Amino acid sequence: MPFPQTRMRRLRASAALRGLVRETELRPGQLLLPLFVSEAVASRDPIAAMPGVDRLSIAQAIDEARQAHALGIAGVLLFGVPANKDPEGTGAWDDDGVVQVALHALREAVPDLLLITDVCLCEYTEHGHCGVLDSEGQVDNDASLELLARTAVSHARAGADIVAPSDMMDGRVGAIRTELDGEGFAQTPIMAYSAKFASAFYGPFREAAGSTPSFGDRRTYQLDPANARQALRETLLDVQEGADMVMVKPALAYGDLIRATREATELPVVAYNVSGEYAMVKAAAAAGYLDERTTVLEILTSLRRAGADIIISYHAKDAAQWLAKT
Repeated sequence: MPFPQTRMRRLRASAALRGLVRETELRPGQLLLPLFVSEAVASRDPIAAMPGVDRLSIAQAIDEARQAHALGIAGVLLFGVPANKDPEGTGAWDDDGVVQVALHALREAVPDLLLITDVCLCEYTEHGHCGVLDSEGQVDNDASLELLARTAVSHARAGADIVAPSDMMDGRVGAIRTELDGEGFAQTPIMAYSAKFASAFYGPFREAAGSTPSFGDRRTYQLDPANARQALRETLLDVQEGADMVMVKPALAYGDLIRATREATELPVVAYNVSGEYAMVKAAAAAGYLDERTTVLEILTSLRRAGADIIISYHAKDAAQWLAKT
């Protein structure tokens, strides 16, 4: 019935009523916290473009993981920052590499926290690309698959609960699934960076991980931000290859893709609230242009509303603390 019989404000009259009819839930157990673990850091090394985020020693990574677990955050996503790099990125699959050593330490220190690892070569290669190069200096898709699969197995062997390939090479989910199964890790899930776009929002991350390409860019393997149908095709191919979860990255400018992915698959959908999105909020809050708490919770709720089951966010610790007080 129309107004005046229908009054939409009736269910907004109090906090209790608003809570009773709230359609979208946001809780710490839906959040994952990214951590940068560095071989070259004795304790903490602040990242200028990401206030409140540091490159961490393993001891400090353990401290962050313990805090995250105490706040009810589901897990941490580990990125390695090695002391040395080479053309093939051999540090990525070194059983004594920074991520592998961190996994052993974290598993012992925080046994109930989910440990997820980024599987890529960009942090470990001298050139900063996500795969190895061919004789003409181009990223060699097929030659990179074996190395990515080897990296995933090394992470699983060191204690990773979930491996998350972010490289955007064609066929890498299938290659990783085959290698994991063959090495006795059939129960290790793959969280695929399926719809990963060539985005301007990654700038602060590249500072944090030291992974800026030394030449060119990543547009030959990451998605064009204009292409939604192609992104869904990428996602469905990952599903066919054996992905257990699929991801949309970045998040804020891609709510349409999160919703479309949610409708296209029954797999859990992950949204990555990336470094540039974090940095924008931090800068605006520091300038007094907006309230950080309400802005962050609104952003994260919007990603859940769009269809994300899981959210990776540098805001995770703050958000968990704020949620505990609501």
